Amino acid sequence: MENSELIRLIGREAAIFQQDMAKHEGELEERIKTSRFLVVGGAGSIGGAVVKELFRRNPRALHVIDTSENNLAELVRDLRSSLGYIDGDFHAYCFDPLGSEFPAFAHAATSGEHSYDYVLNFSALKHVRSEKDPFTLMRLLDVNVFLTRKLLGFAKDCGAKKFFCVSTDKAANPVNMMGGSKRIMEMFLIGEQSETAVSTARFANVAFSDGSLPYAWTQRILKGQPISAPNDIRRYFVTGQEGAQLCLFSILQGADREIYFPKLSANLHLITFSSMAERYLESIGYEPYHCDSEEEARKRVSELRSQKKWPCFFFTTDTTGEKDFEEFYTDSEQVDWDRYAELGVVMNEAFVDQDKLDEFDRRISTLRTNAAWTKSDLLEAFGGLLPNFAHKETGKNLDNRM
Repeated sequence: MENSELIRLIGREAAIFQQDMAKHEGELEERIKTSRFLVVGGAGSIGGAVVKELFRRNPRALHVIDTSENNLAELVRDLRSSLGYIDGDFHAYCFDPLGSEFPAFAHAATSGEHSYDYVLNFSALKHVRSEKDPFTLMRLLDVNVFLTRKLLGFAKDCGAKKFFCVSTDKAANPVNMMGGSKRIMEMFLIGEQSETAVSTARFANVAFSDGSLPYAWTQRILKGQPISAPNDIRRYFVTGQEGAQLCLFSILQGADREIYFPKLSANLHLITFSSMAERYLESIGYEPYHCDSEEEARKRVSELRSQKKWPCFFFTTDTTGEKDFEEFYTDSEQVDWDRYAELGVVMNEAFVDQDKLDEFDRRISTLRTNAAWTKSDLLEAFGGLLPNFAHKETGKNLDNRM
């Protein structure tokens, strides 16, 4: 989908960050073309968008790690078909950075075979639906928290200038465990002190990113199935390219412990999922048809499609972990509003209580050692670090929805 079409679907007339990109492009390009980058989780939607932004600026080296063989293959095909080649070293690795292959890879990097100036982590379990069982929740902690710590240690060992890890708007006053895990990740990063600086970025929703609800609509159309969406949840959306640009600023210009986020403006406003679904259907030539139930929507696809209409079931949210509104910073955080036209920057001191971080680590390790844990056990561990964690439990999760 063209970037201009995405912008229209999310209810905007223009891209954001253009003024800041125009002002800083020269500096960003110069830093990229003289640097070596490792991008972990680089074949996902945001990781891939960042890889593409780096690739187009001709870095000295660009290495990508991802667990998805298919996504890596598509990333390379996309780069070759759109941008071609770079003068520097480009390589795509397919293995799990939490697995047994990474120590050997790290040894080669730290021994000088391919050291990095920037280590970037885009690996994440990003779905609120990951709250449905204790086993998926432990995997969420592994990827969102402990992999981040592992990769930060690697970045230090290979003498990187910067370690970057993507966060989420849901980390600000979190109400779900995905957002809570990202806030804990931020706390581990903020608590670190070393010559390797750390920075991150809190995102809005990335329109039509892999696994997102808008992406699911494209799959429903391909499979001849109805569309569903909440009609009471309003979210901020950015395009993949805008998300990548936000990351570039944090990666290349962010100081130690800084968190970048998009400023709210006339160009970035809330839109309901149901409204966006209607815009999407109209963009592909169908009139949205509102059904009263999932069953009605499933039954009427063939009938309505022949009339250039598409069945939709829009509902009021009642699932666990859904936040009523989005925010990119909290009242207790110090924000620099003047550095950029459309970017805000949270500036943090090393205020994290290391004893509490160590206790969290011990609690999770004990649960693993015992090979038994419940969701309540993990919630209790979260509460030790996040005393104001306002987890919203309804007894239902997104797998109970169409």
